[in-house]
Amino acid sequence: MSSATYTVRDSATMLRRNLLHIRRYPSLSIMLIAQPIVFLLLFVYVFGGTLGAGLPGRHDSGDRSDYLVFITPGILVMTVASIALGTAISTASDMTTGIIARFRTMDIARVSVLTGHVLGAVLRTGGAVVIVAAFAFGLGFRSDAGPLGWLAAIGLLILIAFSLTWLTVGMGLAADSVETASNTPLFLMILPFVSSGFVPTDAMPVGLREFARYQPFTPMINSLRALVTGAPTNSDLWFAIGWCVLISLVGFLWSRRLFLRVPAR
Repeated sequence: MSSATYTVRDSATMLRRNLLHIRRYPSLSIMLIAQPIVFLLLFVYVFGGTLGAGLPGRHDSGDRSDYLVFITPGILVMTVASIALGTAISTASDMTTGIIARFRTMDIARVSVLTGHVLGAVLRTGGAVVIVAAFAFGLGFRSDAGPLGWLAAIGLLILIAFSLTWLTVGMGLAADSVETASNTPLFLMILPFVSSGFVPTDAMPVGLREFARYQPFTPMINSLRALVTGAPTNSDLWFAIGWCVLISLVGFLWSRRLFLRVPAR
């Protein structure tokens, strides 16, 4: 078999290993999925009446349905970031328990160990996004997007998951403990709050507004919001794709370098 065939086979083996871990230890996945659901409930039912009244074209309060439509794309992106945070924890756990050292002595494609983590996280993200989206629909979220819009939205979410996961794999490899790995990626959960995910960036102070407009999560959320509501994406989609490609490349190169050079602890 060719080296590419061996890599695919070994990656499939590592993917199966990570899926078994997810099935046997579901508590982390449940916690990571529950977090965006709690934020959805908090912002819609506690702040939704007030924040919804401040949306463009709205001048009355009390109707939370518009704010639910506005906030759901940001919550979905936050769900992706939450699962990516879990990947940093599982990667650091592999590093600290010594299993990585054993893998290095085996005749397997080294990149397959990392690929297994990434593919497993992307699949787990898909399940988490479906659960959170179903929850949003249960609360009253409605979409005017057609099948192509939803397919594009799914593709964008997969791309975001792929890029953030590669980044958090690097963070897990760089962390000196599982506790450190659980804290380092927290900025991925904070950045959506300083974006267009919860309020329009025009409502922010000048300095914060400029940061919010040009940080990666704003074009991602804007693009997803446009796709699921049937609105035009304009240039946001290209910026979102560009950020995803850049983050994926940086995360992959960083993760590969750490995996090949940093000794297992």
